Amino acid sequence: MAYDDYLKAQKLALKAYKSKTLQGSYPYLPVLDEILSRVHIEREENLGTINIPAKQVIGTSSAGRTQAFACNFMPLLNYGSEFSVKWSLLYDAQIQEGIHTPIKVYEFLNKYYVVEGNKRTSVLKYVGSPTIPAEVIRKVPRLTDDPDIQIYYEFMDFYRNSKINYVVFTRKGSYQKLCQYVGKGEDEQWSEDDCMNFSSFHVAFYNAYKAMGGNELKGMTEDDAMLFYLSLYPYSESMEKLSGEIKKDLAKIWQEIVTLAEDEPVELLTVPNTETSMIKKMQSPKVHKVAFVYDVKPSESDWIYGQEMGRKHIIDAFHGDIDAKAFIAKPYEDDEEILRKLCEEGYDIIFAIAPMFVRACIKIAPLYPNTKILNCSLNSPHASIRTYGIRIYEGKFLLGMIAASLSEQDDIGYLADYPIYGVIPGINAFALGARMINPRARIHLQWSTMQDCPSDQYFLDRGISFISSQNMISPTKEDRTLGLYHLSDKGTRNVATTVYQWGAFYEELINSIMRGSWKTDSTKEPKALNYWWGLSANVLDVILGSSIPENTCRLIRFLKSSIANGSFTIFSGILYDNEHTMRCGENEALTPEAVMMMDWLIEGIEGEIPTIDQLSDHAKDLVRLRGLKQTLSEGERQLV
Repeated sequence: MAYDDYLKAQKLALKAYKSKTLQGSYPYLPVLDEILSRVHIEREENLGTINIPAKQVIGTSSAGRTQAFACNFMPLLNYGSEFSVKWSLLYDAQIQEGIHTPIKVYEFLNKYYVVEGNKRTSVLKYVGSPTIPAEVIRKVPRLTDDPDIQIYYEFMDFYRNSKINYVVFTRKGSYQKLCQYVGKGEDEQWSEDDCMNFSSFHVAFYNAYKAMGGNELKGMTEDDAMLFYLSLYPYSESMEKLSGEIKKDLAKIWQEIVTLAEDEPVELLTVPNTETSMIKKMQSPKVHKVAFVYDVKPSESDWIYGQEMGRKHIIDAFHGDIDAKAFIAKPYEDDEEILRKLCEEGYDIIFAIAPMFVRACIKIAPLYPNTKILNCSLNSPHASIRTYGIRIYEGKFLLGMIAASLSEQDDIGYLADYPIYGVIPGINAFALGARMINPRARIHLQWSTMQDCPSDQYFLDRGISFISSQNMISPTKEDRTLGLYHLSDKGTRNVATTVYQWGAFYEELINSIMRGSWKTDSTKEPKALNYWWGLSANVLDVILGSSIPENTCRLIRFLKSSIANGSFTIFSGILYDNEHTMRCGENEALTPEAVMMMDWLIEGIEGEIPTIDQLSDHAKDLVRLRGLKQTLSEGERQLV
C-alpha cells in the first residue's frame, strides 16, 4: 500500500517539477537561508509547540534536502532508495496511528520552513492534513517600507491577540479590518470561543470558496475574498452559515471577487459609445423607467441639486419616453431595501448618486440582471455595477489659465473639498493652466473639509485675490464664490466657473443604453467599467464672466475646443511633482487611469493632501470609501 502511495506522491512531485520548469521557475523547495541572506533579522521569538497550517509550510531551512522534494513537498527520488523507504514507513505510521511528533520549523513572513521533519511534512501534506504540529521559532525582520514586511507586522499584532495563524492577506490594513468586522478591538484579546467560532466560519467559507473555483484565482488569497465577503454580509450573521449558504452568497457576488483578483480591475470609458448594435436596430424603442436615488433632499445639498437638474432635463429631453423619479435613501440603513423595491417594480435603470450606496448596489445588482445599476463615484472596482463621473480637471485647467492672466500677483488660491480620487487631477490641472500663463505662479492649496477650515481672510492675509472653489450651483442662495472668484476688501465677485452638465450626461448615457451599447461597452475580462466623460462629450462647460478680456476669452475657447477634439492633452510632456520627482517624460502623456489615480501634487502647488484625522467628521465617511491611500491610516479604508 505504501508503495502505491509513494508512486502517487512521486507522480505529483514530477507534475509540479515539470510545470515549474516549463514556466522557467525554480522547481524545488525554497531555502530560508538563501532568502534571509538578503534580509536583516532583528530578533527571534519562540512560539512554542503549536499546530501550523500545512498550506503555509513551503520550504526548508537549509539546502541539504532541497532536491529530494519538488516545490509542493512531494518526493522526487525513485522508489527503492533509503529516502523512499523512510517515507513509506512514515506513511504507514500515519495511516495506522497518526504522526504525533512535532516537526521543527522557522516562521518567516507567516510562512514556515522546515528545520527537522521534511519527510513527515511531505507525508502529512500528501494525506491532506490541514495542520501539522510544530515547534516554531519566528524570524522577525527589521521593519522597512517593503509592503510584505509591513503586512507581516500587522499580522504579528493580530496573532498576539488571537493566536490565529491561518489567515493570510495581501493588502495592508486587512488584519485591522477583519478585527472590525468580527467586532474585536485591535488590542483586544480573543477568547477561546471567539477563536472557535471564527475557525468554524473560516472552514465553511474556504469550502464554499474552493467549490466556486476560488483556488484558480491568482493575485489574491481566500482570505482577501473572505474580507470582501464580510464587508457585504455581517460576521454576526455569517458565522452561523453552512458552506452551502455561503456558496449561494458567493455566487451572487462572484463577479466582484474575480474582479478583485485583476491587476487592473477598473477600465475607464472616456467617450460615449455612439454605435448601435444590430439587435437594437431590429427592436422597437422601449419606454424606460429610471430611478434617481439620493441620500438627502436636493434642497439640502448643492451636489444633489445638480443631479436633480439632470433628472428634470432627461424628462424633457425624452418627451415622455422616460419616466424618471427621485427617491431618498439612507446609506447603510434602508438603501438596500429601496434598491430591491425599485428593481422589483421594474425600473430599467437606477442611478445611485451617493458613493456610500455602493455596498447596497453590489448586493442587489446580481439579483436583478435586467436592471442596470450605476453609482456616481470613481475608481470603483466592482464588476456587477458601473460607476461614472465627469472629468472636471479639464475645466479647472482653463480656470487656472484665467486666474493667472488676471492676477497681478504670482500667488493664487485653491480651495478643494474631499481628498478622494478625481479631485487631485483638478488641483494639478489648475496649477498647470496657471503656470502656462505665468511660470512663476504659486497655487496655495487649502481644504474646506478640514477641521480648521480656512476663511477668506486666510487668502486676504497673503495677498491672494483669485481663488478656485466649488463648482456646484446652490439651490438656496446666490453664491459669488462659485468656480473662480475674485476676493477683495470690498467682497467677492465671480469671474468664471466650470459647470457639470448632468442633464447632458444622463441623456447621452441613456441614449447609449437604448442603442444597445451596454453590452458592447463590456470587455471579455472581468473588469469594472467607469464612465469618465468630459468636454468631448459635452457634459462639462466653462462659463466666462464679463470681466475677462476678449482676447483671453478667445484663447480659452480655442483650448477648450482643442481639449474636446483631442488635439491638446493637459497632462503631457515633462511634469514634476512638488517634491521635484518627474512624473511624466518628454513626448509622453499620462493615461486616463494614471490621471484618475493621481495622489501627488504637481510642481507649483504649496500645500499638502490631508490625512483623515485632520478632516471634519462629516467628511470622513466618504473619504474612508474613496479616499487616497496616503489620506487613510492602515485599516481605515472601507471596502464597500
